[in-house]
Amino acid sequence: MCLIKELVKDRDVYYVHADKSVMEVARYMVERNIGAVPVVRDGELVGIFSERDIMKRVLVGGVDPRQTMVSEVMTANPYTVQLDTDLDDCLRLMREHNFRHLPICDGKKLLGLVSLRDVLHQEMVEKDGEVHMMRAYITGGSEA
Repeated sequence: MCLIKELVKDRDVYYVHADKSVMEVARYMVERNIGAVPVVRDGELVGIFSERDIMKRVLVGGVDPRQTMVSEVMTANPYTVQLDTDLDDCLRLMREHNFRHLPICDGKKLLGLVSLRDVLHQEMVEKDGEVHMMRAYITGGSEA
């Protein structure tokens, strides 16, 4: 399996500042069609805010999304990975801790975000490649 850096090398890095309201962040997420966004303060990762946080901590928690700062309801100090992390390790970490998004960092400096969907898609691409090579091997290099 490939490394994180190969998967996210040409992507935009989306993030929000910790002093934004939940409503502002929710709009930002909807506009970009993303399910989670890293939260930064002074250029360093301090948390991650996801659709799950909106459901659990905002809606069910009964807080006003216009008056509540994202830093109050985000998941603070999330697990992170580095650019040279293997995707298998990311998948294991996500499975063990039951989350779907992993910030990619160098220390506390945010470099990107990888999702479970990203990892599973890459795994499918690699498996398809393996199947193609096996078929070519079995058929002597000529696939029908």
